Amino acid sequence: MSVKRLDDEDYPSITMGRAAELLGVQPAFLRSLDAAGVLHPHRSPGGHRLYSRRQLALATRVRALLDEGLSLDAARRIVGLQDDLDVAHARIRELEDELRTSLNGRDPSEAGDDSRTL
Repeated sequence: MSVKRLDDEDYPSITMGRAAELLGVQPAFLRSLDAAGVLHPHRSPGGHRLYSRRQLALATRVRALLDEGLSLDAARRIVGLQDDLDVAHARIRELEDELRTSLNGRDPSEAGDDSRTL
C-alpha cells in the first residue's frame, strides 16, 4: 500500500470497531447506516467493513441530525440535499470565475453598459 493512499479521503482504511470508537457510537449504528443505504463501506477480502474518512464525516453529520430528533430517512435526505447544494454552489463559483475571466479578457470599448463587476 502506498502511503499516499492514507491522504485520500475516500480510501477505506478504518475498521468498523475503530470507526465506532472514533465517532463515539456503537458498531450497530454503523451497520444501520449500511443497511439503510446511507453508507456503503468497502468490504475486506474477509468480509469486514472498512470505512473512509469521508464516510466517517458523513456518519458524523447523520448522527448529529439523529441527535436533534430527526428520523434516519429525514437525516439521509437532508445530508443528500446539503451535498447537492454544495455541488451547486461550487458550480456557481466556477461559472462566476469563467465569466469574470471572459469579461476581463474583453476590450474595454466593447464592454458598453453591461460592464458589471462580479
